[in-house]
Amino acid sequence: MINKKQVAILGAAAALCGTASAQTSNVQIYGLIDTTISHINHADAKGNSLTGFQVPWFSGSRWGLRGTEDVGNGLNVVFKLESEFVTQTGEMDTPGVLFNRDAWVGFTSNDLGKLTFGRQNAVGRDVSGIYSDPYTSEAVSTEETGYTNTNNFKQLVFYAGSATGTRMDNGVVWKKLWDGKFLTAVGYQFGEVPGSFSKNTSVTGAVGYNGSNYHLSAYVVQANQAGFTDRSYSLGGNVILGDVRLNAGYYRYKGDQGILGNRTDNAYTVSAKYAPRGAFDYELGYQIIKAHNAAFSASGSTLNPFANVALATATGSGKKSTIYGSAFYHISKRTEFYVAADYMKLNDQYVAAQSNGFRNQTELAMGMRTRF
Repeated sequence: MINKKQVAILGAAAALCGTASAQTSNVQIYGLIDTTISHINHADAKGNSLTGFQVPWFSGSRWGLRGTEDVGNGLNVVFKLESEFVTQTGEMDTPGVLFNRDAWVGFTSNDLGKLTFGRQNAVGRDVSGIYSDPYTSEAVSTEETGYTNTNNFKQLVFYAGSATGTRMDNGVVWKKLWDGKFLTAVGYQFGEVPGSFSKNTSVTGAVGYNGSNYHLSAYVVQANQAGFTDRSYSLGGNVILGDVRLNAGYYRYKGDQGILGNRTDNAYTVSAKYAPRGAFDYELGYQIIKAHNAAFSASGSTLNPFANVALATATGSGKKSTIYGSAFYHISKRTEFYVAADYMKLNDQYVAAQSNGFRNQTELAMGMRTRF
């Protein structure tokens, strides 16, 4: 029979084994849960409103595993596996794909930078997040970052895409932050098409700079989608003035649409965040997308940049503008509550699927977000 002293010894041994294992593999489980209740008008073709749970407004709910291993000479093996789920139902965000957000492995060192292989963010998505809206990291880094989740002002993320959307399958990415200030990054996406080295591929280059109270970045990407070649570039940044952060950026996109002719987009974004001492912060932003000769989907909606246009038969030109605002109340470093709203307006031939044929849409939301 095991006595109390033996139990204590076994417990201490187990703790030591756990510590040694953690020091060797340094594997961490982590996650984020965001839940949103919203009221949206023009939620169907009859113009009815909808109140209830929606896909999280600011962050996709996710869990994941990440880890590092020191293999000597300043070199570390790193990996990340991350899966997104739907908070209100518990379903997988992408049915049948467990690690739909990230599934990559690679190496990192201070001298060589970070080299990763697998499914990961498109490089443009990472570097343009610092000015896309006021909710992202303010400085460029070798870590993945991004845009807000599901709302009417997330649309700029599609300009920072690849042949497989805003994340790259079959991707190889190298990033290096020089002295904590200059960022350089390149990415390549293999097309995996027998007999063709260019079809369904993406090539991206990006730079960034972290100043004393300002941050700048830019990217350029070329992607081949089903034989059509699209190009996009963007530049922007932010400046920190006391409790206020100001963001601004510009996006340019040119899409090959075959016999339908080329598509040309220009998009602009400005936003601000006010974060005084205390538990509250406040955000306000405006963005405008001008699309010229953009292909429509089979249902008659304006296609997102880098979308497959092989089956498109018609095009149109128009403008989409959105104004948005929010307030956050942080009850701890991990958890916050929020209220938010946006108003989207469509002009000319721009058609947004979510407004169901109407020329405007208003979204009101409240939610809670926590991390572990």
